[in-house]
Amino acid sequence: MQTTLPNRLFIRNRANLAAQLPPKSIAVFTANEPMPRNGDEFYPFRQQSDFFYLTGINEENAFLILAPDYPDERLREILFIEPYDEVKATWQGEMLDAQQATGISGVKTVQGSDAFWMTLNDIVYSGYGDTIFLNSYEYPKYECAVETIQQRFVKDVKQRYPMHRYGRTAPILNALRMIKSEDEIAITRHACDITSKAFRRCLETVKPDLYEYEVQAEIEYIFKQNNATGHAYAPIIAGGRNACCLHYSKNQSQLHDGDLLLFDIGCEYKNYSSDLSRTIPVNGKFTERQKQCYNAVLRVMKEITQLYRPGGCINEINETTHRLMEREMIQLGLFTEEDVKRQDPNKPLERKYLMHGMSHHIGLDVHDSIDKFKRFEPGMILTCEPGIYIREEGIGIRIENDLLITEGEPVNLFEGLPIEIGEIEAAMQR
Repeated sequence: MQTTLPNRLFIRNRANLAAQLPPKSIAVFTANEPMPRNGDEFYPFRQQSDFFYLTGINEENAFLILAPDYPDERLREILFIEPYDEVKATWQGEMLDAQQATGISGVKTVQGSDAFWMTLNDIVYSGYGDTIFLNSYEYPKYECAVETIQQRFVKDVKQRYPMHRYGRTAPILNALRMIKSEDEIAITRHACDITSKAFRRCLETVKPDLYEYEVQAEIEYIFKQNNATGHAYAPIIAGGRNACCLHYSKNQSQLHDGDLLLFDIGCEYKNYSSDLSRTIPVNGKFTERQKQCYNAVLRVMKEITQLYRPGGCINEINETTHRLMEREMIQLGLFTEEDVKRQDPNKPLERKYLMHGMSHHIGLDVHDSIDKFKRFEPGMILTCEPGIYIREEGIGIRIENDLLITEGEPVNLFEGLPIEIGEIEAAMQR
């Protein structure tokens, strides 16, 4: 599936990256490959985010070379796409041609991917590619036993050119991707709008005795109806105690009268993510205890939302939230001030009921960056997501908005979506 995004977005992204490369450097990228599912089946193709950020191309067997100092201007940007294969086109659909690739990416020089290594040789040995910048996914909390095509590509390039210097594009691109352009903000707004529609649908349809997967089906229907690619991440539809599992995604349990239902959902639209959490009563009415817990989280959310301004940072939001939630937990009777004074400083009591961070950047990946010390700047989009999880009471609550950093007040991209108890109950009664 190709996008209809303006190619000015990708032209600007490449220029921003090229401007940060040292003299006589080149940057080289490979597209993703199909991921095997089972038998002769593959998972639906999803482009590697950095490759998409620079090209807008949603195809496999593709490469990109950026050589800003190369004397021949035609070869300063080269996009390589898979040569036309009549058999593949017959079985899998029409393939991208050079003119279409230029229209999508804005790269004027497009060659077949079978010419990639020969072209790279010419540039690398020309004297204008002394340092080769390679791409990899760098996220400190992520571990995967499967070697990606990007990792294999890095090994291949280094084996072919062992005497060259090497650099990493990830730090440059991570920093660039944190600040969203107006085009990216508009796309993300639309992704949030679709996700909002899905949540509103759930407010109308959730009731006791449904199964979590039935609620998920309603969400997926709205996503597809509105041209979203699908989920930006595995959706969490967690009833009762299931909500106390932070990454619960089985979504197979029955919903019971009197329980809460926690949503953590977000559609992916034109490769950009949204991320929403809400918690609602299965029967449409919060109990008094549920109200107490929900309003505790909501009060803290409103307070920390004001920290999403230029100069703030994720680390300060985390520290502030845990301090505020500790106060709320005391009021909820989970522990006392005396208990806090006697607690092990390495095992704060409040961490039993709130175990996660409150914010992350979102964009082409739902977790776009994890620099929790980076000061906020206009154009960043981050989540705000405090919660409380009381396993012994079967209560799990998380409330999450996506916030755009501006010169002044943060902009809530889910503005108008029911969040107060009265709003939620009224919407469910309708």
